[in-house]
Amino acid sequence: MPDKVIVHRSQCNSATQTFDGVDLMGERLANEVLSVVEQRRGVKKISFVAHSLGGLVARYAIGRLYEPNSRRKSSGGESRDDVVHLNGHIAGLEPMNFITFASPHLGSSGNKQLPFLCGLPFLERRASEAAHLIVGRTGKHLFLTDNDDGRRPLLLRMVDDSDDLQFRSALRSFKRRVAYANANFDRIL
Repeated sequence: MPDKVIVHRSQCNSATQTFDGVDLMGERLANEVLSVVEQRRGVKKISFVAHSLGGLVARYAIGRLYEPNSRRKSSGGESRDDVVHLNGHIAGLEPMNFITFASPHLGSSGNKQLPFLCGLPFLERRASEAAHLIVGRTGKHLFLTDNDDGRRPLLLRMVDDSDDLQFRSALRSFKRRVAYANANFDRIL
């Protein structure tokens, strides 16, 4: 089996590069994935496993790497997600698993995510206002305070498709999508 599976640990977003923003880190990851796929020409399927901020970065990257193929209707099933399944490729490969662990898919705001702020509105406002000073553009993305060119915050845009990036379609193209999180004692998520 080892000759059938390639495990690649991304190297493109480390140390202070994590302050550049989810979008720039996602672009770097997408380029790294394309490079690995180019080097390993026999690869047919792709999966992503990501932890914490890496889950957001991977979601952005698959939006960049998604290539729509066609739509097919399933027989039976009444819910919107059951009726239409997206066929598509990620970096030219068949998408299999998209798994995240402890990823802040909804961003971070308020005392429920940051208990050290003690639920004090003054501190919560200051934290979101100062996040970019500590963790750069990534802080703005996580606190949903970015509004580049008057657009909605990036994490809110990443729940749907747009003209240039197909975030939702990319995620729906994976056969399995799993988000693991702690039900208790994980205040950040």
